[in-house]
Order: sequence, then structure tokens, then C-alpha cells
Amino acid sequence: MRGIINVVAVIAVIQGLVGFAGRMWFDSEWGFLHRLVELPLWGYPVVAVAGLVALVLVDASKKREQG
Repeated sequence: MRGIINVVAVIAVIQGLVGFAGRMWFDSEWGFLHRLVELPLWGYPVVAVAGLVALVLVDASKKREQG
């Protein structure tokens, strides 16, 4: 289960960063996220931060179980 969460979190980080860069500096839509939902510019960094939080929480859970 952690592996799936890690993959989804990494994809969220990448999509958030790429979507933000595309809209901010190149005035175009990049990535796949804009095909699923219509986000404002500030929504893309929020997606990236949510992915980072998920990665940190999964890593902390893994370390807690290992002792």
C-alpha cells in the first residue's frame, strides 16, 4: 500500500510543479492534471505540497514500524 501511495504522491508533486511552471512562465497547460480538473494558478503548488506531505507521512510511518 505504501508503494502505491508513494507513486501517487510523486506524480502529484510532478504534476503540481509542471502545471505551475507551464501556467506561470509559458502561458500554456502542461501535464495531465489540467485535463482532470480546472485549477487556478495557486492550486498547482497546493497539489505539489500535498504530494510532499504524503511522502513525508509515509516515510515516517515506515520508520515508526521498523523501530
